[in-house]
Amino acid sequence: MAQVLKFLFLFNFSFVLLFKQSSSLLQYPCKPPRHNSYQFCDTSLPIKIRARSLISLLTLEEKIQQLSDNVSSIPRLGIPAYEWWSESLHGIATNGPGITFNGSIPSATSFPQVILTAASFNRSLWFAISEAIAVEARAMYNVGQAGLTYWAPNINIFRDPRWGRGQETPGEDPMLTSAYAVQYVRGFQGGQKRRGNGGNRNRFGKRRFLNGGDDDDHRSGSLMLSACCKHFTAYDLEKWENFARYNFNAVVTKQDMEDTYQPPFQSCIEKGQASCLMCSYNSVNGIPACADEDLFNKARNDWKFRGYITSDCDAVATIFEYQNFTKTPEDAVALALKAGTDINCGTYMLRHMKSAIDQGKVLEKDIDRALFNLFSVQMRLGLFDGNPENNQFGEFGSQDVCNSRHKQLALEAARQGIVLLKNDKNFLPLDKKAVSSLAVIGPLANAINIGGDYTGVSCNPKSIFEELQNYVGEAYFAIGCTDVPCNSTALVPEAISIARRAKYVIVVAGLDLSQETEDHDRYSLLLPGYQKDLVTSVAAVSSKPVILVLTGGGPIDVSFAEKDPRIASILWIGYPGETGGKALSEILFGDYNPGGRLPVTWYPESFTKTPMNDMNMRADPSRGYPGRTYRFYTGDRLYGFGHGLSYTNLSYKFLTTPERLSFSRHIKAELRRNILHSEGNALDYIHVKDVLSCNSVRFYIQISVMNNGNLDGNAVALLFSRSPKFFTGAPKKQLIGFDRIHVPSYKSVETRILVDPCEHLSIVDEQGNKILPLGDHTLLLEDLQHTFLVQI
Repeated sequence: MAQVLKFLFLFNFSFVLLFKQSSSLLQYPCKPPRHNSYQFCDTSLPIKIRARSLISLLTLEEKIQQLSDNVSSIPRLGIPAYEWWSESLHGIATNGPGITFNGSIPSATSFPQVILTAASFNRSLWFAISEAIAVEARAMYNVGQAGLTYWAPNINIFRDPRWGRGQETPGEDPMLTSAYAVQYVRGFQGGQKRRGNGGNRNRFGKRRFLNGGDDDDHRSGSLMLSACCKHFTAYDLEKWENFARYNFNAVVTKQDMEDTYQPPFQSCIEKGQASCLMCSYNSVNGIPACADEDLFNKARNDWKFRGYITSDCDAVATIFEYQNFTKTPEDAVALALKAGTDINCGTYMLRHMKSAIDQGKVLEKDIDRALFNLFSVQMRLGLFDGNPENNQFGEFGSQDVCNSRHKQLALEAARQGIVLLKNDKNFLPLDKKAVSSLAVIGPLANAINIGGDYTGVSCNPKSIFEELQNYVGEAYFAIGCTDVPCNSTALVPEAISIARRAKYVIVVAGLDLSQETEDHDRYSLLLPGYQKDLVTSVAAVSSKPVILVLTGGGPIDVSFAEKDPRIASILWIGYPGETGGKALSEILFGDYNPGGRLPVTWYPESFTKTPMNDMNMRADPSRGYPGRTYRFYTGDRLYGFGHGLSYTNLSYKFLTTPERLSFSRHIKAELRRNILHSEGNALDYIHVKDVLSCNSVRFYIQISVMNNGNLDGNAVALLFSRSPKFFTGAPKKQLIGFDRIHVPSYKSVETRILVDPCEHLSIVDEQGNKILPLGDHTLLLEDLQHTFLVQI
């Protein structure tokens, strides 16, 4: 969503802010003694009856007023105003008007940006973070500073390294992104994990959360908060050349749609059971996403989505204003509403719905359908259950925000996500006793908070330089560049001067929101401005090789540093949040052994010749198109997906693997008969839909990780599969499972990864059908390979 909305509904903000400042816990529906006797307040009734009862009491004008994120009050029914739009991507953010920090809660825990958290490859950590954010969000609601509906997570695929919002996502891999989506939504919305299993309290990866809970259907049950899967779908371009997100038409093949763009949304809905879906600005194959009935029907009918669908802000307006898809505004709001968009972030529906009705383009029953979805979610949140102090989450308050446990969790997330990219001759970790003086250089080295997009007001942020000072007796700082764009070398001499004086040198370079953010893509993958000159100038005079620390969400071409022996170590810290400086310091000085892995491919600058508007994932040599992501990219790369080093020597071993997997008893009888009566067996795949029960063919891969060094380590086991080679368009390899494991020094630890052949060994054909190739499949783990036969 736009951080600064430039059209159509800005005038609503002042009213929202005024309302928030004057609201209190007493502003709730169903307030006794006058307004608690309505049928929609009766908690003993099913939600569908309560929602329909409320709809029946509304006038047409009142119904139309519900179709905006900023909902007006209905005094005669005792229903106060409500703001649907709040943000919680990696902590409570200031972007949405549903949040204010002007109250008894002045700040909230700022966790690392999602791309860095994803680099931990730790499901339990992701769940713990979203759970902590939920506690803080509910606490802020209880004191009148927030709503109950939040528009996160962003689960679009980080398809192109230039995308300004790639930082908000879990990365380029659909399996990884799907897993993150499930954990975020489950932790944020509350449910089985929150209510039980005391073993879930160890959040830091030494014990894993159980995944469980798929049998506990919360699609229509109570919610602590509402999470939203966004942006649906194939959205990953902000502004590049003549293309902008408001008018971009994403041309996507059926194959790419089903095996790349849609899986995270399907998982977010089917497994995470998200209660909200946000449609994106762009068109998909010529149809605006917020007007695509087929997309919405797939979510509701095939994936069993039960929740509300909101537009991005103001994506309904773009249907007419930017995309020129309709002839009138009335046509645009009618098309979006009938397709399945329930609520318009902005005022476009408010201003044009009545005339659309008058013109016969919308029927009142169309609005009623949308209101049913909206009120159902609000009722699941307990918004119509009376005094919020009396519900199960009413005890949360200011004591639950920025508490020591959440700040420690933010620190752990930064520790686990930071990736060691290069470490020549084991230059790191630094010996605390040997570092008598330290020069810290760079425009972000002394920045208070490196949070990235959708950051709120942090609890107690400290800079990298401030934290590093705790480790050395003498520390110097030079900014090197006035800012991240670094358009001048005027300050480089000062940096050179302190680099000469200090025994060790750290240069903090990379990106900030001036380079990549919402509504702003990059054109180059190189360090901005004269940052490279700053790094090389300092490295030329330093008595010891320097340490390069990179900030930012998108990949950066630092080939020069990777090849330069004067730059001993390179670390990527993303946007590490309020505790990033401390996490980095602990890693540099050996108090924590890094284990993060890159969730995206790092490309060379030459990749920028690839048109950003080309949505094809697969390579096409005939037109010089290299493909995208590790699954299909055929060109050179600086660092691959999953790259990440450790201070210790970790070795991996397969303990149990299959030799043969037969489907003869697990496919439909008709298919078996056809095979038996065919001449020979020329079948080289089966359709996944023809498998009777995928659960019956699942198996585990047992893995052992050995730590051969004298430091405790954090191993990330990434299990990939490769299909038989004769399938055109199949991924080169694809991630099918992962686990993060704490491995003590000179010890081995075992783990196991569940493999579902229907999900993990299948591929998608050109018609968008999921098929399971027969023949030799290969499992890959680090430098290990194991081949086994899949047959009828």
